[in-house]
Amino acid sequence: MSMFSAFNINASGLTAQRYRMDVISENVANGNTTRTADGTPYRRKVVTFTEKGGQTSFSHVLGKAAYERGYTGHGVKVGGVYEDYTTEMNMVYDPSHPDADENGYVTYPNVNIITEMTNLIDASRAYEANATAFNASKSIALQGLELGRS
Repeated sequence: MSMFSAFNINASGLTAQRYRMDVISENVANGNTTRTADGTPYRRKVVTFTEKGGQTSFSHVLGKAAYERGYTGHGVKVGGVYEDYTTEMNMVYDPSHPDADENGYVTYPNVNIITEMTNLIDASRAYEANATAFNASKSIALQGLELGRS
C-alpha cells in the first residue's frame, strides 16, 4: 500500500463520519418538527456507507490477504441517506396543538434522542480513530523523509 493510498483511505473515513455526524445533528434538531415543507412530520434519516471503488466480495479479500498479501482497500463513501420507515412515529395526545388530528393526537418524528446520541458517540469515535490513523501515517511518512535526508 502506498503512502498516499493510506492518506486517501483515512481521509475518506473522516469525510464519511463527518457527514454522518451532520445527519445525526439534523435528526436531533428536528426531533420536534411536526410539519415540514410537504406538510408531514419530519422523518429520521439514516446514513449508509459503501466501499469506495465498487463492492469486493469477502472471499476475494480473504484470498488476497491469505495468499498474496496484496489486498488493500480503497476507503469508504456515503452510499446514501435514507428516511427511516421501520421506526414508528410518536403519537402524543395534545388537542391544543395546531397539528393535532381529529382525535387530538399529534404525530411527532420518529427521532429517539438516546439512539441519536449513541450514534453520535459512535461516529465521533470512528472519526477520532481515522484521525489517529491519518496522523500515524503522516508520522511514518515524515520519518521516511528524515531517513532519506541523512
